[in-house]
Amino acid sequence: MTIRILPAVGDIDSARALTTLLSQLADAEPAPPVPDSTALLDTLARLAAESLDELPEVVLVHERIGPVPALELIRDLVMRFPAVGVVLITADNSTAVLTAAMDSGARGIIGLPLGYDALAERVQAAATWSAGMRRHLHSGTPELYTGPGGAVLTVTGAKGGVGATVTAVQLALAARASGRTVALLDLDLQSGDVASYLDVQFRRSVADLAGISDISHRVLQDAVYTHDSGIGLLLAPAEGERGEEVTDRVTRQVLGTLRSRHDVVVVDCGSQMNAATAAAVEMADQALLLVTPDVVAVRAAKRMVRMWDRLQIRKAEETTTVVNRHTRATEIQPSLVERVTGTRVARTSVPAAFKELQSVVDAGRLQDLDSRSTVKQALWTLAGELGLVAAQEGGGGGRRRKAPADRGALTLRRRGGDRGAVTLEFAGMFPLLLVVMTILWQCVLYGYSYSLAGNAADEAARAATAAYAVDGDYAGACGAAGGKHLPGAWKDADIACTPAGPVMKADVEVDVPLFFPGFDAGWHVSGSAGAALEGDDG
Repeated sequence: MTIRILPAVGDIDSARALTTLLSQLADAEPAPPVPDSTALLDTLARLAAESLDELPEVVLVHERIGPVPALELIRDLVMRFPAVGVVLITADNSTAVLTAAMDSGARGIIGLPLGYDALAERVQAAATWSAGMRRHLHSGTPELYTGPGGAVLTVTGAKGGVGATVTAVQLALAARASGRTVALLDLDLQSGDVASYLDVQFRRSVADLAGISDISHRVLQDAVYTHDSGIGLLLAPAEGERGEEVTDRVTRQVLGTLRSRHDVVVVDCGSQMNAATAAAVEMADQALLLVTPDVVAVRAAKRMVRMWDRLQIRKAEETTTVVNRHTRATEIQPSLVERVTGTRVARTSVPAAFKELQSVVDAGRLQDLDSRSTVKQALWTLAGELGLVAAQEGGGGGRRRKAPADRGALTLRRRGGDRGAVTLEFAGMFPLLLVVMTILWQCVLYGYSYSLAGNAADEAARAATAAYAVDGDYAGACGAAGGKHLPGAWKDADIACTPAGPVMKADVEVDVPLFFPGFDAGWHVSGSAGAALEGDDG
């Protein structure tokens, strides 16, 4: 039997040495080493999505793997991919390390420096165990396999108060309305408000699972509250200080168990970054980052994205940013948010309409938000964009049932008709708009004609004054200078200059065109100017 082996080694020299030894093992088929825990989990999830048989029989985890500690990573691997034999490579061969590795689910440890015999023995033992486990999984008990399972979506606020909880709750409600099984996990451990928004009085929380080493489905079910909407709620602790008990290990176990029993798991991560929320974002199939269109929020989003990247939790291009409280009047638009953060911005933006939310938020009945609410329509449209809403089925059979008759869902289906209604309304208003624009244009022509008359009068007065000083033809100079400064459509102007004491006075009267220069409507405007006569003592 060929043994497929996937090494996970962060150190280049150690990876090279391990690869050399693995190539010498009989019947071994080693894959290229992966450099960190994120790459390892992504690789196994991709293979598991194709088929259980595509997973390697053995995974070797080096003690210096990162960013997730080796034992925590092994515990996660065993929970998510129970058909894979995991072996720890470590320089510490003490009984304490061996016990900790076994408690995490490892099938053994290999001491450093590496030796051929020890490596061959542990790989063969792990491969034999993996083969037996796969036969068991194929025998008719597939529920034991908790591989990738349902989709996990995290919702994180760039800063406090940007609407992460409202978004998480409405996305969960939208997914549930389409017929999917949904769990909503509140990981805003110090100030989680999911219970308040959904009017839930329940004492159990995710912190009650912190002291349990093996979180089974039955144990988890005792802590989950089934809401009237059908969503399974795992709440944040009522005492914020208990949030410290929820570690990344607890989060990984809880999420792994939730996703194995639900089609969709929505996680409200709040706006505070800790070990629990970091683990959730790393495990998520999709990670949303909520931001409002203001400088402070956008800067906070940029810091959050950069921190995720530095900690190797999630890359910027793998993050979806959602703009909440969006208006067309603000200077910060989604395209700018996308450039600043380097993330992909969702096509759907949530409008600024807090008045629609205030009554249901104050009553703790966010599930009763009116289906005509623009906020609800936007968030449910976002759920469809993210793939949380199940496709509707016309016939019987199939695992997913049809969505219940919900006016919010009907609104989504009618959006094309709404756009048609807007088009008709615009067509009805077009004649009125045309009349208004015509009047404004005529006003512009009137003002322009008045400006031309005044300028021509000023030039005519100066030219007439100069001609008068040398006893020249001041009337001819007046007409020539005034006409020179009038465009062709205004050439038929009446221009006259007359001495008036010490001043040469010029008067210009021009026609105001109707709509277009050259069309005479019989309207006239006049402009006057004066210039002092040269050499006159007054």
